[in-house]
Formats: sequence, structure tokens, C-alpha cells
Amino acid sequence: MTEARTRPALPFVREIIYAEPFAMARRLKAGERPARALTLLESVQRHEHLGRYSFLACDPAQTLVVENGVGFLDGEPQSIAPFALLQRLVGERPRAHVAGLPPFQGGWAGYISYDYGRHLEPKARIPAFAPACPDMVFHRFDTVIATDHLQERAWIISATAAGADAIEARLKQKQGPLGPFAVPGLGPDITRDRHEDNVRRTVEYILAGDIFQANITQGFTAAEPAGFDPLALYGRLRDRNPATFAALLDYEGLKIISSSPERLVRFNGITAEARPIKGTSRRDADPMRDQGLMIELQASRKDRAENVMIVDLLRNDLSRVSKPGTVHVPVLCGLESYANVHHLVSVVQGDLRDDMTVADLLAAVFPGGSITGAPKIRSMEVIAELEERPRGVYCGSIGYIGFNGHCDFNIAIRTVQVSGGVVRVQGGGGITARSQAPAEYDESLTKIARLREAMAEAAP
Repeated sequence: MTEARTRPALPFVREIIYAEPFAMARRLKAGERPARALTLLESVQRHEHLGRYSFLACDPAQTLVVENGVGFLDGEPQSIAPFALLQRLVGERPRAHVAGLPPFQGGWAGYISYDYGRHLEPKARIPAFAPACPDMVFHRFDTVIATDHLQERAWIISATAAGADAIEARLKQKQGPLGPFAVPGLGPDITRDRHEDNVRRTVEYILAGDIFQANITQGFTAAEPAGFDPLALYGRLRDRNPATFAALLDYEGLKIISSSPERLVRFNGITAEARPIKGTSRRDADPMRDQGLMIELQASRKDRAENVMIVDLLRNDLSRVSKPGTVHVPVLCGLESYANVHHLVSVVQGDLRDDMTVADLLAAVFPGGSITGAPKIRSMEVIAELEERPRGVYCGSIGYIGFNGHCDFNIAIRTVQVSGGVVRVQGGGGITARSQAPAEYDESLTKIARLREAMAEAAP
């Protein structure tokens, strides 16, 4: 007689008063014992489909840190490969999913650095730069505050009533004061001439038939100011540059402030979806000129060709883990507008094969094609050759894998990383055969203009 299978337990759910997730985060960081590993995944720019939900968690039950390709679970080294380990950890604590509530109801949340990509492509000739941060950090959160902005409702979702009580008590604290967030002295790591030369060298690789395109960036750094408050900078940035896939990770020794508009991949249990961005134009305060910039971007042969090229790459990536015949492109080169830029955005979807897991999906699509190039491996080699430094969290991914195996990850562009006493920002763009070096340099500045403006402002 076969043993009856035990059904996963339902989480404890308590509805609370709807509030801005950032205000709730400030309360969790207040008091004599501020929240540990504060993790805020927030849809600041609200949208019925893309910007509907936000999630907030702290004080994790377990922590996975990956360094130089080796995973450490609560400090203990693990022999299994990191993505497979993460998949195993997710499966160890299955929890029933409550229909009608936001999609993340507890699980593992954190980031994957761009530089971890070299471990997924062992044949790639990518040097092991001195790391700017760990390859990955993920925390297991048994309790999550989930917000539905469309309904203007919020819930505490927890493994136990006691867990919900503990987080609700913290939410009753007064918001703590915000500290300084200005970062004086933020300057480029390379000269304009050097960046433009990198663009021209990339074009030479393309004309030689070595690659079709590559995403080339430049970095800006400064010393971390005394008393720097990542929560304050995140608050200023969410006001100045609202984004659908924003995030704040306030970890010990590492702070990540992101206002990303781009999704790497989402998986809802059946379908995986990627939303690559390729093609960018600045915005203008004058509505007529702004409309003209939109029309110009939509008509740009260079930008549309760049977008279509990455769509083809992502169709190939998803095909590796999707059921035959299910990969399709419901949106090609759609226009999306944000605080200071317009973007061309496409949508690529595919139904995950029954023998594939979320770990397989992440391995197939990471790092995102829109911030590497095509073909992916060779483009990553060119990026490493020209940039000559690690990217860290920038161009990696921030997101979650729920206890139900669903996931949602952004691409960490428009992102500030603070670690080792250094504040880092990067910006760039996809280089094609039609790229002009001066224009690409200007675009790299446009991409991070709001971040630099936010950090240049006086502290509150």
C-alpha cells in the first residue's frame, strides 16, 4: 500500500492596512533592533500587469551566499552547484499557494551578480576579476508583506501566526529619520575617449563577423560617505525615477538600490516570460518634442534591429527549456515611457517543459541577452576584454523564487551598489554596426541621469 502524500500546509494570512511599501520599510528599519537583510521588491511605477505588486521581508530564516561559484548555506560550504542547491532549498519547504493573493507568498529572495554568468558558461574565456560582491545572496523569508496596488490592499503572509504577529508589531513603530544620501565626487572610471574607443572596437568586431552586437558600459564610482543611508537614497530615487521592477536590498556589507524598468524572467508555474529592452531615447519636458522623440525611436532602424536581434537570442534561450512550439513573441518593439527615457520593449514567452525546473530556466536565460549581446558567450568575452572589470550586481538580477516554485527577476540596470566602502553606478547600451561612438557615450549618460541627480542632491 502506498503511503498517502501529505499536502503542503496553507500559510497564515492576515490583511493589514494598505500603505506604501517604502513607508513600511522605514518602520521595519526603526527601533532598537532594526530589521536584518531588509528586502524590498517594489513596483513604484504602477501598471495593471507590470507594476501591480510589491513585496517586503526581513530577518531571514536561512541565508545562501555564493562566492567564486561555491555556495555557503548559513556559512557552511555546499558541494552542489548553486542553482541546483537553490532549487533543492525551495523544494524542501513546500507551501500551499493561496489563490487571489499576490504571487510571492514566502520563499527565497535576493540577487545574482552579472559575474556569476561565467560559471554558467565554462567554455567562455572570461577572466575571474576581483569580485565587487558575492556571486549570489539569497535569503529564506517565511514571512512576507505583500501589497496589491491595483486593489490597494496589503497582507502579512507567514508560516505561523506568531511570525505575522512579530512583523505586525514592527509595523506599528514610528518611521525612523532618514540619513544623508548625497554621494559627492561620483565620477567616471574611464575617459570619454576610452569609452568611445571601446564602442569603435566593438563595431570592428561586428564588421569582422565576430559578433552581431554587445552591450558596452562604463562605470562611475565614489567613496561611500560617512553615515550614508541607502534607505534615504532609495526613497529619493523612487520619487525621481519610478520603475516597475525597483528594489532595495539592505544587507550587511552590501547595499543595492535599483530602479530597473526591465524584467529578466517571470515564471507562473506554466509560462516563462522575458521582457528585453533594446532601444532608448531621452524624454523632453515639452510634450510636442517628447512626442517627436517617441516617433523617432519607434521608426529607428538601428534600435528596432537591435531589439529584434535580442528577441531572437531570447527565443533561443527559452527554447532550451520550453515545450516545443510554445515559444512566441506577443509584443515586438512596443513603446514604454519612464521618467526620463522612452524604451522599445518586447515580450518573449514559452511554456516550461515538465522535466525542467526554475533552476534550469534561470541557467538558460542568465545573464539577460539585452545586457550581454549576440551571440551571448562571445559578447560576454568582448565585454570582459573591453571593460576590464567586474560588473557586480549591475546587469545581474534581483528577485524571488517562491515556495511554490514560481519566480520573478529583474535585470539590475539603473542600479547603485554600495560595498567595500565604494559606491558604484554603471550605464551603457547595445552596440551594433550602425552605432556612432559619441551618441553611444551620450546614451550611457542618459541611462543613469536620474541616479546621478539623486546622489548629487543635498541630504535631507
